[in-house]
Amino acid sequence: MPNLPDSGFHRVASFYDWLARLIYGDALEQAQRSLLPHLPPQGRVLVIGGGSGWLLEQLLKTGRQLDILYIDAAPAMLQRARQRYAMFQKPHQCRVTFRLGTEQTLQPQEQFDAVVTPFLLDLFPPRRLQQLMATLNNALTPNGTWLFADFWPQQQPPPHWQKLLIWGMYAFFGTVSGVKARQLPDYAQHFKSLGYQELYSRSFYKGMVQAKVFVRGKSEELEC
Repeated sequence: MPNLPDSGFHRVASFYDWLARLIYGDALEQAQRSLLPHLPPQGRVLVIGGGSGWLLEQLLKTGRQLDILYIDAAPAMLQRARQRYAMFQKPHQCRVTFRLGTEQTLQPQEQFDAVVTPFLLDLFPPRRLQQLMATLNNALTPNGTWLFADFWPQQQPPPHWQKLLIWGMYAFFGTVSGVKARQLPDYAQHFKSLGYQELYSRSFYKGMVQAKVFVRGKSEELEC
């Protein structure tokens, strides 16, 4: 079946956020929050692999008029995101649609002004990642923005402690969640092959995590 997920975060949904905060503190949340100013004032936004809904709450708080499609492959994660949305009490100007599945559930006519991939792209081996990113690229409008947050060590090769932490993540989630990747992707090469350039970049967790905004074919001076 074409819409089967590559990995199963359904089993870790009940403790994933707790585990991330235990290891990384609020660094992963800070990275995602730093991307919010780069959202369009209004328009369609795709959030894919958003997990249990923390990021969705942040989008609702921006005050922007967003039509959000929220896709996640794990039923338990999507259910938690639905519950968080239902319990959100503050007024907002967003419309939210939830969809269970992968990028393969996107329809050819669906186009977005921004695509958000929060700690998603690190899960896939090169060929699968290339397919995923090509599909997301096709779903992004020509002037759209790709908002990226993920494990991307600034220092190459990474310090020993970062190598151990990355190895531990892949070992754990490979066993528990069926993650196929065994090492971090060459993100720069993947984005370059699709014609993207950086508009914004900021690092977190001593340079192990990076938040970036990519646009097609624009030469913009990086913000710090």
